[in-house]
Amino acid sequence: MFDSLSGKLQNAFRNLRGLGKISEGNVGDALREVRMALLEADVNFKVARDFIESVKTKALGAEVVQSIQPGQQIIKIIHDELVTLLGSSNAGLALGGNPACVMMVGLHGSGKTTSSGKLARWLHKQGRTPLLVAADVYRPAAMEQLATLGKQLDLPVFVRLGETDVLKIAREALESARETNRNTLIFDTAGRLQIDEVLVQELVRLRDAVKPQEILLVLDAATGQEAVNVATHFDKALSITGAILTKLDGDARGGAALSLKAVTGKPIKFAGVGEKLEDFELFHPERMASRILGMGDVVSLVERAAEAVDEADAKRMEEKMRKGQFSLEDFLGQLRQMKKLGSLESLVGMLPGGADMIKGTDMNKQQKEFKRMEGIICAMTPLERRTPQILNAKRRMRIAKGSGVKVTDVNNLLNKFTQMQQMMKKMGKFQKMMARGGALRGMKF
Repeated sequence: MFDSLSGKLQNAFRNLRGLGKISEGNVGDALREVRMALLEADVNFKVARDFIESVKTKALGAEVVQSIQPGQQIIKIIHDELVTLLGSSNAGLALGGNPACVMMVGLHGSGKTTSSGKLARWLHKQGRTPLLVAADVYRPAAMEQLATLGKQLDLPVFVRLGETDVLKIAREALESARETNRNTLIFDTAGRLQIDEVLVQELVRLRDAVKPQEILLVLDAATGQEAVNVATHFDKALSITGAILTKLDGDARGGAALSLKAVTGKPIKFAGVGEKLEDFELFHPERMASRILGMGDVVSLVERAAEAVDEADAKRMEEKMRKGQFSLEDFLGQLRQMKKLGSLESLVGMLPGGADMIKGTDMNKQQKEFKRMEGIICAMTPLERRTPQILNAKRRMRIAKGSGVKVTDVNNLLNKFTQMQQMMKKMGKFQKMMARGGALRGMKF
């Protein structure tokens, strides 16, 4: 995410960190690099110019001159200005009304239908009862896609195949929501390959009919400044309440994210960070600024882990590790839980300095290695996973054949697992020893 922008900013910061004294000349030189990085990231020209001017004004202030580490202080100012540029804080959703209505709008191909499903899943986890409404009457595949998403999520979808009157669909969906006690309707509306007046007027009529609390514009982050132009047009016609940036995980530049709030005045409320339905998160400007500057985002990582990992299972696993009873079956469970957290690259990218760790490391190769390990363990019987010591040469040959790898790959996995088990046993013994030492210190002689 924003790899290209992050890399260029890190280069500019190397010069800033070395500054022992602040002057208009050396600050100007360093910020020129920052400005070029922003422009190359497809950030709006006026936004980049105003951003640099604001940083420069604050950097030459008295509070920086008195600083022990002026260069670090300027980086802090850049971070704070980035947070402001991205929207200061998460805007959230304002869902009043009974039922509340959310209109999903945008161009064809921006990810509206998938984002509707992701938003429904997110709202359901917040305790709401969403109803997905298939309001795209021009693309039959959109209705079928939404219905499929509803089945995957185990959430209801209001579909009227063959109906071409969007307003009729909306009225019937509202009636259905009231009858079935669904408190939030999500309207997946029609898109076009480009903005046209027919599309806009239909959306205006739908807006006037359902009076939505939220009109969310779905934008492809990779389109850069073009996404901002689209947002400006939709906002003028519909008065959007915010945006959802999709495909943010594949956006190396970040122009749309950094320009949108400044140009339209409307916040980014959610971000799509992958293809899976769970790859959807609230957009937190402060966390995003930290990611862009290579400072990581540990808070989001912890939240993602808390959502994916069952607390009782985690405690049970910790106990097994401490006692040295960790099996290949447990290891398989850990690998699968890790997959739920997202790609290895996205996880490492959330750690402070993660961008530097990724450099020179083939994360795809590491990801493939995890898949290979999963395949090898899946080729074993439950008994073999629980008691790997029974894996003789014949069994190992069968496992290698069943998982499509070489016997040496099976041997390597088992060797690594044995080393890990031994390390866990040592840690368990050390913890017991420390506990006994604590007990002895508490005794009176």
